[in-house]
Amino acid sequence: VVLAGRTAMWWARLRSPCPAAVPLPLCLPPWLPAGPVARERLYSSHGKEKLDMSMYPVESIRNFSIIAHVDHGKSTLADRLLEITGTIVKTDRNKQVLDKLQVERERGITVKAQSASLFYNHEGVNYLLNLIDTPGHVDFSYEVSRSLSACQGVILVVDANEGIQAQTVANFYLAFEAQLAIIPVINKIDLKNADPERVEKQIEKLFDIPIHECVRISAKLGTNVEKVLQKVIEKIPPPQCNTADPLKALVFDSTFDHYRGVIANIALFGGEIQKGHKIVSAHTKKRYEVNEVGILTPNEQPTHKLYAGQVGYLIAGMKEVTEAQIGDTLFLYKQPVEPLPGFKSAKPMVFAGMYPIDQTEYNNLKSALERLTLNDSSVTVHRDSSLALGAGWRLGFLGLLHMEVFNQRLEQEYNMSVILTAPTVPYKAILSSAKLIKEYGKAEITIISPAHFPDKLSVSEYLEPTVLGTIVTPHEYIGKIIALCQDRRAVQKDMLYIDERRVMLKYLFPLNEIVVDFYDALKSLSSGYASFDYEDAGYQAADLIKMDILLNGNPVEELSTIIHNDKAYATGKYLCERLKDSIPRQLFEIAIQAAIGKKIIARETLKAYRKNVVAKCYGGDITRRMKLLKRQAEGKKLMRKIGNVEVPKDAFIRVLKRQTDK
Repeated sequence: VVLAGRTAMWWARLRSPCPAAVPLPLCLPPWLPAGPVARERLYSSHGKEKLDMSMYPVESIRNFSIIAHVDHGKSTLADRLLEITGTIVKTDRNKQVLDKLQVERERGITVKAQSASLFYNHEGVNYLLNLIDTPGHVDFSYEVSRSLSACQGVILVVDANEGIQAQTVANFYLAFEAQLAIIPVINKIDLKNADPERVEKQIEKLFDIPIHECVRISAKLGTNVEKVLQKVIEKIPPPQCNTADPLKALVFDSTFDHYRGVIANIALFGGEIQKGHKIVSAHTKKRYEVNEVGILTPNEQPTHKLYAGQVGYLIAGMKEVTEAQIGDTLFLYKQPVEPLPGFKSAKPMVFAGMYPIDQTEYNNLKSALERLTLNDSSVTVHRDSSLALGAGWRLGFLGLLHMEVFNQRLEQEYNMSVILTAPTVPYKAILSSAKLIKEYGKAEITIISPAHFPDKLSVSEYLEPTVLGTIVTPHEYIGKIIALCQDRRAVQKDMLYIDERRVMLKYLFPLNEIVVDFYDALKSLSSGYASFDYEDAGYQAADLIKMDILLNGNPVEELSTIIHNDKAYATGKYLCERLKDSIPRQLFEIAIQAAIGKKIIARETLKAYRKNVVAKCYGGDITRRMKLLKRQAEGKKLMRKIGNVEVPKDAFIRVLKRQTDK
């Protein structure tokens, strides 16, 4: 009785706000998790009124995404739409409401597509609008393509000042190929240098969309934003599905919660789902019982049911991160359906080694990687090991920013510090040796690590990945940009004037030439006005070589790199200089060499520590002096023969890490 009374008292205190004077642990029972996040989580399960979603038939549902180039105002427009529909309270603090990750707020960019359900009354009819805010950077285009699979239309936002940029073009074609309704919106008309007429002409010329269809808005001030909602209802069709059909739900995103397991974001293409339903995953064939369904507004809002055409979240006791595969289809137990096509797997463009700073952290890092790759499914993971850095992984990313953001999320969300090696790209080799073909089981192999680079004698040709790059720039920078592209071994494919001031250039680039610092170089040449976007363009033959780093004639496997013959000397010299600064001096001389096969192309010498053996000679014959120096040189020579160069771990880290100061 006493226990029951205390439990009731605890619940009463939990449901009411804690008095400022009473510390939180006194308000909560010891078996409940403390902290504001834990309280919110408990409220979400017990305190919220469940919504009835049956009042929104398929005809009054609109699913749409906001797509644009970086910094054209997608998240600001999403904030205004949430305010107008009453989803969030209108305050001055509403900035990037849907950008929930710390890395997004710090960098001011959207990294993860986020969804929210809006309720809007238009001409006396209640509509349910499911909005997905997408990233704008080329490295996160996989997030955009995934989001479009759950939509029937898009809002294409273009900056009235900047005009059409590279990622605007790429995102338009993603939506166009998916046959979605497109609403062009010209944002930032309140800016001093805004020129909406010029942007409207660009949209008409490039995308063949009539000028009268463009909506001019200022998302920051809220000007004309209501008109965007009306256009969404008029132009975007409702989803093609039926509540009477058997349940068919697409998992288009998922996150991991320590208390509730996997939270899957789903789009219903048929049927209905509610708490207590037994569901089966088409991918794992495992059976689950639904614990909770709801919509995101943008916080979790439980509902009684979800119906066909609606987008929401589902919690079904999935405890393992591998159980909620993005692109999976869920259906009711004993009512199997044809699985949805899912998503084309992302093709990694950049590879990097990831190792724990301390090997005792290996299992913790493994668990953190599994949970983060559940939320970011475009990262590929392969186990790897290194003599210098120990056990680790070889990770594949969609680009350099993607790699940096992933590393930052590991540190911020999972408190994991890691060593990330310099980025490389996947090469291919066509084998000519029958023995190697038999060993690999195929004539064409992919090389993601220099350790697996086959000898030139057993290969008919090497292939390197290429990308088709699109550069949009003001015409005054064309000369500098063309010179930069030629320096990066690029081949010009097209050049088009969008209007009298802006030019669109198309180049075929080798991927390894743009992967590290091309974007930075482009921005500094064009004073930040040029924009860049790229797409995969297959492989082409290239004169590739493996460059080894030798310390006193012994190769160091971790420092080997695959490089184009033309760039070998400059890279070899740079690596030798960097190593000379990183390796501590020894009692004997160390020769640091860059070699291609048997040929040495660069060398730096790390001088030995030496005692001043002639200090005791005050004058006297020169032969005495020479005898002492000769004896010292012989001793150093013998020491060099038997001495091993131990490269400390921090020296490897300094050399292998991305060269930000290059």
